[in-house]
Amino acid sequence: MTGESANKQLLHLVFGGELKTLGGMEFRDLDNLDIVGVYPDYQSALAAWKSKAQASVDNAHMRYFVVHLHRLLDPGSKAGT
Repeated sequence: MTGESANKQLLHLVFGGELKTLGGMEFRDLDNLDIVGVYPDYQSALAAWKSKAQASVDNAHMRYFVVHLHRLLDPGSKAGT
């Protein structure tokens, strides 16, 4: 890609917290979610996710996620990851 499309922000949110059950998607305590940050591209978000996930490897209930905010902001967009 070149020009404007190569520099377009594709915002991603990285957050995590302790889940109630290992196979579930419900958080134990919403007040203690770890909002890691918002990143301008998937690669940056993935690096932040990986760092937090590796740091919490001893807690089996702790999970971190990458949310594609750009898809929520513009659902009709065919933008990348």
